[in-house]
Amino acid sequence: LLFVFQVGNLTLTRLCEERVVTAVNGQMPGPTIDVNEGDTLVVHAINESPTNMTIHWHGVYQRLSAWADGPNMVTQCSVRPGNNYTYRFNVTGQEGTLWWHAHFSLLRVTVYGALIIRPRGGAAALPFSPPDYEANILLGEWWNANPIDVLNAAYVTGSAPNVSDAFTINGQPGDLYNCSKKHTYKLEVVSGKTYWLRIINAAVNGQFFFKVAGHNFTVVAVDATYTKPYETDVVVIAPGQTVDALMVANAAPGNYYMAARPYISAGPEGPPVDLSTTTGIVKYASVNSSSAPLMPALPGLYDTPTAHRFYTNLTALVRPGDPTVPLAVDEEMFVTIGSGIVPCSPPQFLCNKTTGSASASMNNVSFVFPPTTPFLVAHYNNLSIYKTDFPDNPPVFFDFTNPAVNTDPALRPLRNTVQDIRLKKVKYNATVEIVLQNTAIEGAENHPIHLHSFNFFVLAQGFGNYNATAAVSSFNLVDPQVRNTIAVPAGGWAVIRFVANNPGVWFMHCHFDIHLALGLGTAFWVENGNTPDSILPPPPPDYPTC
Repeated sequence: LLFVFQVGNLTLTRLCEERVVTAVNGQMPGPTIDVNEGDTLVVHAINESPTNMTIHWHGVYQRLSAWADGPNMVTQCSVRPGNNYTYRFNVTGQEGTLWWHAHFSLLRVTVYGALIIRPRGGAAALPFSPPDYEANILLGEWWNANPIDVLNAAYVTGSAPNVSDAFTINGQPGDLYNCSKKHTYKLEVVSGKTYWLRIINAAVNGQFFFKVAGHNFTVVAVDATYTKPYETDVVVIAPGQTVDALMVANAAPGNYYMAARPYISAGPEGPPVDLSTTTGIVKYASVNSSSAPLMPALPGLYDTPTAHRFYTNLTALVRPGDPTVPLAVDEEMFVTIGSGIVPCSPPQFLCNKTTGSASASMNNVSFVFPPTTPFLVAHYNNLSIYKTDFPDNPPVFFDFTNPAVNTDPALRPLRNTVQDIRLKKVKYNATVEIVLQNTAIEGAENHPIHLHSFNFFVLAQGFGNYNATAAVSSFNLVDPQVRNTIAVPAGGWAVIRFVANNPGVWFMHCHFDIHLALGLGTAFWVENGNTPDSILPPPPPDYPTC
């Protein structure tokens, strides 16, 4: 299946202002890619924009097609203005709702879209009754500024970037914002019909509570993996995640708001954030009235119990032939994730040299993008130019989630991170288990950690410091939820397990883009296996050069 992505400038009016943004095919969100399991996708990306560009296919396995994964300087050089690159890959062994987005700077603010993979057997192959209608619900974020300028300004000062000016549903802020009555997404429904809402969180820094007034949901999948049906009146979704929710139009005919407001896991004492609510309107077709829609009762901004209840109550629908949890573990890792401080660098000419620059890290290593050679090129050519000694443990174990780490002078050195390139090398087909431990350094926060190429089993989640003795007894080894992006609880931990059955270099990072820019990431260098179907093939002929 051939798709053409023309990346270029698009003029939009939002929040009373006219802005020129980068977009695909003159759309924001961009075009939906709708395919069947087993298809081969060929996406010809033509960069007619004034900036560098890459596209990532979020959640796609990319079996033996690492060259098409997309993260800038991890698997490829950027596609420069005036150039093009053809992404070619199969979607085999997965079905459901995924998405695609830019993976360069903050360009995914406007460069994103849905990627729908349908069962090869059609609707009859679904593990639930086929709904009557479908609707893509892409939650996004909007700045009245060039997002690259936003990120660059934050870097120069060594501080957090300016918060967004609005959140959006399918590119529209909704009528609670200034000048936005006509910029409101509307979903017309018919009484008694069932609607499949494919909810995608494409926001850059916002986690959301999502509700529709007067209606409930049945969650049937997350991150393109089926779940046991889960009844709820609220969906909680972190950046990078997808949720498939069925909604029956069984309310009294009328107008109802769908609304997404942020879940602010850092609490009121956290960094500045956008506190606004984006809305769309669910309108019953039988009603001609333009009466004011009913607003849902949304959870509070800091409602961690509601978020945790949603995130932990999901379990997988395990069907014959589905992967099961591997019981033997080859690589055990304990990875701290959180914020920190690094010295100001010379280009940060507005940075406070006394307090230092904001940073983020995994096991105290603050990730740095390579300057000239993508990791995957080094992997393919067997170049020993990058260290592959990412630590399996933090440099020191301490009371990770105790806020005293920010006030006790004796603990102050724990805030200092080290900027470096250190990848984790694993053998082909190794089973990797990772304890992701949140820290309170510079404030605890729920971090959405995304792993490229692999789905992982979420064995357990909890608050406080990870206690292996207590946690292992609670591991779900039977039907744990399967994800590609895990919202690690604020001031808590999560345990994930996956099989590294794809050679290449695969990014693992926080899907808050500001945290990625600050260094909250690493990458897995998965070695080649011993058979032809376990060896990374050569790059395509049009592979971009740096």
